[in-house]
Amino acid sequence: MPLANSNADQRWTYADYLNWPDDERWEIIDGVAYAMSPAPGRRHQELSVELGRQFANHLKCKPCKLFSAPFDVRLAERLGMSDDKVETVVQPDLLVVCDSSKLDERGCNGPPDLIIEITSPSTGKNDLTIKFDLYQRHGVKEYWIVHPAEQTVMVFKLLENGMYGVPGRFGGSDQIDVPLLGELVIALGDVFAD
Repeated sequence: MPLANSNADQRWTYADYLNWPDDERWEIIDGVAYAMSPAPGRRHQELSVELGRQFANHLKCKPCKLFSAPFDVRLAERLGMSDDKVETVVQPDLLVVCDSSKLDERGCNGPPDLIIEITSPSTGKNDLTIKFDLYQRHGVKEYWIVHPAEQTVMVFKLLENGMYGVPGRFGGSDQIDVPLLGELVIALGDVFAD
């Protein structure tokens, strides 16, 4: 849902975002503001916590770091852009950053190595279209879309041509190998356990 009381042609920036109320959650994608639900549901949280646990256990004492929402990811069209020129800031459910130079006190400035979005009825379409295009354009190496109701995960990997290939599809008790992060294997049986 676009920002209330705004002109349809209004373009928002990270500088605007920094002045919005702390009790509201927003993302800006290519200058368009999208309202986020105030708090994810119980099932969403369970999936996020278990995925996060598996990633965090593997990444302990390694250079790559795991973060979870709310955590700002600023995706500028060029390096070094000022806050009033950055037109994209998102809060993925989970993300992994291996280049520590992208991290600052405000979050991540540049594309993470891996992003996980857990869909909900209100976000599913954007996760598959707007965010898919955004993450591909900015060079996010892996983009995972988790579908709680279907208990499935789609894993998109960036190819040499800069495009995501055909996704790997996993569900039930499958295991997902994550060679991007070494010997990591995600056990979906634990993720989707009730």
